[in-house]
Amino acid sequence: MTTPEVLPYGSWPSPITAAEVSAASPRLEGARFVGAHEPEVWWGESVPEEGGRSAVRRRAASGAVVDVLGAPWSARSRVHEYGGGSWTADDDGVLYFVEKTDQRIWRLVPGGEPRPLTPAAGDVRFGGLTLQHGRLLAVREDHTRGSEVPVRDIVEVPLDGGGTDAARLRSLAGGSDFVAHPALSPDGTRLAWIAWDHPHMAWDRAELRVGRLEGGDGPEWTIVAGGGSSPLQPAWVDDDDLVYADDPSGRWNLWRLRLTADLRHEPVAEVDADTGGPLWVLGTRWFALLGDGGIVAVQTNGAEELVLLDGTGGSRPLHVDAVTRLSIEDARGRRVLVSGAGSGGAGLWEVDVDDPAATRLVVGGGSPWGAEWMPRSRAVTVPGPHGPVHAFDYPPVNPGVVGPDDERPPYVVFVHGGPTDHVGGAASGKIAYLTSRGIGVLDVNYGGSSGYGRAYRERLLGQWGVVDVDDVVAAARGLAEAGAADERRLAIAGGSAGGWTVLCALTNSDAFGAGISRYGVADLRKLAEDTHDFEARYLDGMVGPLPEAEALYVERSPLSHLDRLCTPLLIEQGLDDLVVPPSQSEAVRDALAANGVAHAYLAFEGEGHGFRAATTLVRTMEAELAFLGQVFGFETPGVPPLELA
Repeated sequence: MTTPEVLPYGSWPSPITAAEVSAASPRLEGARFVGAHEPEVWWGESVPEEGGRSAVRRRAASGAVVDVLGAPWSARSRVHEYGGGSWTADDDGVLYFVEKTDQRIWRLVPGGEPRPLTPAAGDVRFGGLTLQHGRLLAVREDHTRGSEVPVRDIVEVPLDGGGTDAARLRSLAGGSDFVAHPALSPDGTRLAWIAWDHPHMAWDRAELRVGRLEGGDGPEWTIVAGGGSSPLQPAWVDDDDLVYADDPSGRWNLWRLRLTADLRHEPVAEVDADTGGPLWVLGTRWFALLGDGGIVAVQTNGAEELVLLDGTGGSRPLHVDAVTRLSIEDARGRRVLVSGAGSGGAGLWEVDVDDPAATRLVVGGGSPWGAEWMPRSRAVTVPGPHGPVHAFDYPPVNPGVVGPDDERPPYVVFVHGGPTDHVGGAASGKIAYLTSRGIGVLDVNYGGSSGYGRAYRERLLGQWGVVDVDDVVAAARGLAEAGAADERRLAIAGGSAGGWTVLCALTNSDAFGAGISRYGVADLRKLAEDTHDFEARYLDGMVGPLPEAEALYVERSPLSHLDRLCTPLLIEQGLDDLVVPPSQSEAVRDALAANGVAHAYLAFEGEGHGFRAATTLVRTMEAELAFLGQVFGFETPGVPPLELA
């Protein structure tokens, strides 16, 4: 064995390049079995080298990956801006998809060209596509009615192309600000769905509704669960029984509902973990019924686990190399498609519940650099002013290099978005890009994160900009006090809501020596004024309703305290961002310049709220590394220098 070379932290040589990270971990967008007898696996995948185009792909018998939906077509929904459920397919290989540019539903027959199924009708969007019992259902979002809130409903789309006549689209359910998860009973006479209204988000208060479809538009419906809780994902066992997820106990668990006169609700599996999560993206599924009483489900308590519930109260784990972002994409017989992220990055697995050893990786899930380059996560919990704070620590790791004995590594504290999102302890290529160079990463699930139950999530109610900041500061200082990190070289990085926490932390604490804000919120009043309808009332719960809480909006906003902004900052912003417009990042940039603080501002044409293009992903990773090196005083060989103003 060779003796590791001793080099300063941050300047270790690494084979992990930004271009490889961009290409190595696919952004998967749904998957399903296609074909009646020997089904293929189809999946959606964002293609960074094609500007983030969302392709639909399959693996041919030869093993080659083939585009079902090729360029320039892109299957991407903009319902709720975050989309989801942008495509589905039948067993004859007919693809139904939402085209990004016009938001219409299109039909692609094998060997043919796409043909529209819905009319060109201005800003009308579709998402959450599902084929159920030979019928195509979708969530429609109509911005053409002139109403303050877009009109949303669940529609049935004729498969013969008649939907290009708007009158042929049949509205099945509406009557609320938001709808999701439509489920047809096996006999086609009943529809179950999830509904909620402003000012609540789906994870605050929602309803499970069931209506009987008896001709005409829209069923007479009954609320069968929720109201004070957040039900999710109804699935029919038979024509009179439903299984769904709900959190009246504070944890999303599975429930069975028998549609009898007394609406009997019975718990399926009571555990101290969540089968469910915030419904940001349409079509997300946390469980699947297997038809024999068994259920495959995701259970989350910080990290995530895939389990088989046998229908009698027993359960056993089903192993896949993923501990976060787990989603049950499709089920066929005793086989299940599961996406998620683990030690090898994002991947899609086909799981045989009767023979777990036969589980196979369909796409992704493999690190091109070898396990020795991937850091192992360490779950940590530190005390904070509002209660315990959960995080995952990724120390620097490089098989050929170690740091000096008298030096502690610099660390970047990652702050996820949402802010109801959560991280589950999976080392991504982006994390390895830093840790292989001698920079540690601390990924924090601050109060408000999902995955630890409703009480932990609701810690942030009315306290956004306070609890999240206190928690990331406590986590960072706890790591430094334990001797794992250099307290003088702590950075903080986050996007969207995570970018908000970055800016708040830099204006309200001295814990960090550098910050990286990706399309971060800087002005709460401007966010409430400009943001899209899905989140238009989100701040009512996170801060307070307007106009009553306007003074609080002003006090919390980093733009109100730019005189305190004295920490070097890298700002990254998409110029097409409709969630956090560029004006907010530009105001922060101007304040840094006025204060004489070192900074850089990177703006990207064609990028929205979240970066997708390979050129953008590479540029931001290299810029962030160069920025940390300049601020913290270490060399960053192999990346272009970043000019700071």
